Amino acid sequence: MSVKKITADELRSMRWFGPDDLRSFGHRSRVKQMGLHLDEFKGRPVIGIINPWNEMNTCHTHFPQRVQDIKRGILEAGGFPVELPALSLGEQLMKPTTMMYRNFLAMETEELLRSYPIDGAVLMGGCDKTTPGVLMGAISMNLPSIYVPGGAMLRGNWRGETLGSGTDVWKYWAERRAGNLDEDSWNEIEDGIARSPGTCMTMGTAATMMSLAEALGMSLPGASSIPAVDASHQRMCTLSGRRIVEMVWEQFLPSEILTMQAYENAIMVDMAIGGSTNAIIHLTALAGRSEIPLNLESFDRVSAGIPLLLNLRPSGKYLMEDFYYAGGLRALLKQLEGSLHLEAVTVNGKSLGENIRNAEIYEKDVIRNLDNPVQRSGGTAILRGSLAPDGAVIKPTAAEQRLWKHKGPAVVFKNYQDLKNRIDSDDLEVDANSVLILQNAGPVGAPGMPEWGQLPIPKKLLEQGIRDMVRISDARMSGTSYGACILHVSPESALGSPLALVEDGDLIELDVEARKLDLLVESDELEERKNRWQAPESRYRRGFARLYQEHVSQANLGCDFDFLLGTPGETREPDIF
Repeated sequence: MSVKKITADELRSMRWFGPDDLRSFGHRSRVKQMGLHLDEFKGRPVIGIINPWNEMNTCHTHFPQRVQDIKRGILEAGGFPVELPALSLGEQLMKPTTMMYRNFLAMETEELLRSYPIDGAVLMGGCDKTTPGVLMGAISMNLPSIYVPGGAMLRGNWRGETLGSGTDVWKYWAERRAGNLDEDSWNEIEDGIARSPGTCMTMGTAATMMSLAEALGMSLPGASSIPAVDASHQRMCTLSGRRIVEMVWEQFLPSEILTMQAYENAIMVDMAIGGSTNAIIHLTALAGRSEIPLNLESFDRVSAGIPLLLNLRPSGKYLMEDFYYAGGLRALLKQLEGSLHLEAVTVNGKSLGENIRNAEIYEKDVIRNLDNPVQRSGGTAILRGSLAPDGAVIKPTAAEQRLWKHKGPAVVFKNYQDLKNRIDSDDLEVDANSVLILQNAGPVGAPGMPEWGQLPIPKKLLEQGIRDMVRISDARMSGTSYGACILHVSPESALGSPLALVEDGDLIELDVEARKLDLLVESDELEERKNRWQAPESRYRRGFARLYQEHVSQANLGCDFDFLLGTPGETREPDIF
């Protein structure tokens, strides 16, 4: 890490507050307008707290209090805290998908930090796309930054059964559709599954990205596993506030932390925790902002030999609260120390190896060791073949193993509305061997690549006892989901890819262990279909959706905007003071 110590005169905020000129007079007088003394902000590190909170983001309801905890730490360390509200990506209520707005939050984070007199940042996050969004913006701005994970909610409960977000929703909804669950039971599950502030307590995208932020070195050791309502979470927030002030004086930048070694550590952890398939898109996007050459092959290469060690839903039994009591991420990292880059530096100024030196497992069925893994293979696999020339993703640990090697005829849905209209039709020609295909659900086609990838099992198959089948799309799925769902097919169908050319009855062949996904149709026939294919017409003529469709990259490249890539910190600072 950097060993340079800057002086008060070298603070970035002093460009606004330091000079003896008319503009700085205006800056100082207007801050005083808020009732502040000059010595409260001039010559102190000004810390921007990026707070993606609003009253529609159900996971972040505790953030107003956590801001106060962070401010306390900043003030204790001699800094000046300022809260900077940012776009709140609430997964449950925001439409059409928070994925479409991840890049918006990244842009807003970067520009908030650039345009105001900010010396360092505390990045608050939790709900799914919030974590990569704030990290992407901070990487591009490259000011001293620390990430504060929002924490998971408490376990759900129904009639003595432990409920997990998303995972148990899909399970019991399938039973409801099959006629095995009455309305009263369904309503009781609705009342009991989300019991406190915080993110999903399964290993969904939220828990995955909080864990990977810690594995990357961007949060304090142990921070990612603390439940949202635990008092330890408040203390972690205060310690993060203290630490960011020190990082400003040290000029300790994200670019010093987020090296290739850090990203490889995150990939290994992703496999060991059974992380969300969404993590592949987000890590690729983060690496793109860091100018780290990460591609889909990197995930298979780096994760080779890394088993699934965390027994957590949807790939296992337990929930995030159990993970915390079992020792948290530090204990899991300890099991991987023979593979990790232990020299990688973290926000507390210590190496990853130093941070996990004394970590222990307290519940050995929750966090397994290498001799007793949950599964020998890691959480996700990258597929390629004639149906996915640029790659696709599957989470085999959450699928029935009988489907890892499968050949079956396609049942094609042209878009999500077509799926909704026909999936439960008695006339649908489908059986347990069929392969369900959803087209036009990718970054451009949807747009925004919604979480439509866990295609529902047709009702008539549910009634026959079928609970899993091969499903393929260019969409994503919730990290809390499960099943033999092949996602992120690239290129997407809206661009005229092989996925766009699939027709009912075409044979699809999947081989997870061989990492293959093929469309078994002759090349001449595909060429003829390609000549007949017409691109779907966009519904968007203006606004952010149009900008998104015109500039978003494909899933294998991270779905970032083409104009946001570049060297961290290279964009010009404000020069009109």
